[in-house]
Amino acid sequence: MQASPITVAYSTCPNDTFIFCRLAKDADIETHLHDVETLNRWAMEHKFDVTKLSFHAWLLVQDQYELLQVGAALGRGCGPLVIRKSDGDVALSAESVVAVPGEFTTAHLLLRLWRPDIKNRIFMPFDQIMDAVASGEADAGVIIHEGRFVYKERGFQCVQDLGVWWESETGQPIPLGCIAVRKSLGKERITEIEQRLSESIRAAFENPDSTSGYVKQHAQELEDDVIREHIKTYVNEFTIDLGDEGRAAIQQLQQLARSAGII
Repeated sequence: MQASPITVAYSTCPNDTFIFCRLAKDADIETHLHDVETLNRWAMEHKFDVTKLSFHAWLLVQDQYELLQVGAALGRGCGPLVIRKSDGDVALSAESVVAVPGEFTTAHLLLRLWRPDIKNRIFMPFDQIMDAVASGEADAGVIIHEGRFVYKERGFQCVQDLGVWWESETGQPIPLGCIAVRKSLGKERITEIEQRLSESIRAAFENPDSTSGYVKQHAQELEDDVIREHIKTYVNEFTIDLGDEGRAAIQQLQQLARSAGII
């Protein structure tokens, strides 16, 4: 009898497709690509064997999912941005309506830590945030992924870089997203999956051109320079190995979220 495939879910963003490109070609891997908030919600249902998810979401499902030491989006200068229209007031009030790319995203967690007084938060897919702000549906929005590279040319200004805020508050790099494996697969299988993802990441670094077709196939922003900047920003030494610094940052995020009553 043929063994069941390993179900692997990740987002369409260049940093994910870049690191999963080689692994996705393996015969025993069944891939599922969705936006990060969909992945977060499905993680709550334990839908996939291996999944990308926001660190905010992982903190809520860590009893069921083992955090891999590879594949994370974690670093400095890469945090979510709170944006408004360029011709508007920079300041936000407690009554401001803020568009957020999902309830369980780390972007939402950071917004709540930064400004717990802002209660009017509306959730929508990350690629609809700028349109919501432009139309006036929201006073401001929290942008992630490719948005940070194109918001200025689309007529927006940055109110707060939540990564800069986090780094100034904690001195730590900001944990954004991670890869986790269902604990029910067992330690041996989890170790094997982690090793295979590590090899996929190494192959992408050694021959980035080999990933370009797969990355472009799924990217929201198709310009080569935006894609390159995206990968450079979110794929780094912490993606190769979280290390002590990465693990300390995750622990700090958990402590602050608990202290704020968010998790």
